[in-house]
Amino acid sequence: MKPDFESLLLEKSPDALIACTPEGKVLYWSPGAEGVFGYASAEAMNHLLSDLIVPPDEIEEERRILSETLSTDLVTYESLRRRKDGALIYIDASCKAIRDATGAAQFILLNKKDVTHLKALRDSKLIEARFRDLLESLPDAILMVNVTGRIVSVNGQAQRLFSYEQKDLLGKPVEALLPQRFRGAHITHRSDYFAQPRTRAMGAGAELYGLRQDGSEFPVEISLSPLQTDEGTMVMSAIRDITDRKRVEQILQEKNVELAKANLAKDRFLATMSHELRTPLNAVIGFTGTLLMKLPGPLNADQEKQLRTVQSSARHLLSLINDLLDLAKIESGKVTLHPEPVSCRAVLQEIAASLRPLADNKGLTFEVLAPVDDHVLQTDRRSLTQILLNLCNNAIKFTESGKVTVELSVSQIEDDNWTTFKVVDTGVGIRPEDQVKLFQAFERIEPAGGRRQEGTGLGLHLSEKLANLLGGRIDVESNVGKGTTFTLRLSG
Repeated sequence: MKPDFESLLLEKSPDALIACTPEGKVLYWSPGAEGVFGYASAEAMNHLLSDLIVPPDEIEEERRILSETLSTDLVTYESLRRRKDGALIYIDASCKAIRDATGAAQFILLNKKDVTHLKALRDSKLIEARFRDLLESLPDAILMVNVTGRIVSVNGQAQRLFSYEQKDLLGKPVEALLPQRFRGAHITHRSDYFAQPRTRAMGAGAELYGLRQDGSEFPVEISLSPLQTDEGTMVMSAIRDITDRKRVEQILQEKNVELAKANLAKDRFLATMSHELRTPLNAVIGFTGTLLMKLPGPLNADQEKQLRTVQSSARHLLSLINDLLDLAKIESGKVTLHPEPVSCRAVLQEIAASLRPLADNKGLTFEVLAPVDDHVLQTDRRSLTQILLNLCNNAIKFTESGKVTVELSVSQIEDDNWTTFKVVDTGVGIRPEDQVKLFQAFERIEPAGGRRQEGTGLGLHLSEKLANLLGGRIDVESNVGKGTTFTLRLSG
């Protein structure tokens, strides 16, 4: 039996064979058209061809082709068209007008052949001739892709990164170098990018993985740069394997989890042990005070000296424990502030009453300077008092002669009220290289020309943390041999 070649051509041809009205409405859609454009026949029938396969920026060209076909009967051309999945392809096409006995156009026959791969190979020859040396000189793996997403050039670094020979990459869809789960979304992203091409810096996009020829995956970062050529817009993509960085990030993340667990355990320990640590110390300090008051009986000079050493050491240890507990609470976010109207005059009087005896014992003048009218500040009284006690106590500790002054002032800056406390001393001062370390935890600054002083190294660190919690800050100015000024500024 003689083969039905007409049926074979219609049903088996790999090319898209389409018939449409003179207005462009689909009347016939061959199996080849389904393969080329991705639409089933039922999806395409009675739809305008331009709505199905023509990119927005090619609509005018499509209208011109239909008009020219109707006037000249036959038109051949090569152009970009769009598949159902959004991917762009190059087609080599012919359009033939079929007329009735009166010469009126009845319908148009179209033959569209997918030449995307061939176009990519042609582009590749031109790009390779022009840019090969430049691409090979770059340190990153480089792919150049045309508007259909086909690879038109690769450098040696890219071949080694993906484990492909150059001949096996040229003409391939760039999605072939991505794991399957990324490919569908990448086609859409690529089409959107070519619609508005722009430079994108390395690492600016979403997390992405590359796929080697052997099927192994690896994390990558890419940069994109549009390149205008005689063959149209190309995109140059620089690709970096970030496997090592991801490994380090994973290790750091695991270490951070371990540190977080250790920090939580520390907080729990400090919370649990706070009473166990402080209760016996308070007992030691209390009974030592009772002995020094000679209530149980008289003491000789050596006994009194030794008891004062015990009392001083216990107080120092209690101060360290309290500072550690306060710091743990601040760092774990467990500090609860209780803002209330606070009389600044009352706070300063309280601090003066507490520290003036200490200043008197050193022969220092302790002076408080404040406006005549009391200033009320909305803040946490305990935290404010703790900061000023720390600053004033340090000033007395590092001043051998002269005075310590606490100044209160209120000012308005850009419609905001600011309350400023200055603690000024005439002490030994702080060297410039030491000032940057003042607020670091456990830093003990050796005074310029002075003897080493006792302390936990936490006072200023805690004060700065508390000031930040109150919405303020602490600044320092110092001249060696002339003294130091600490300034606490709070809004309100």
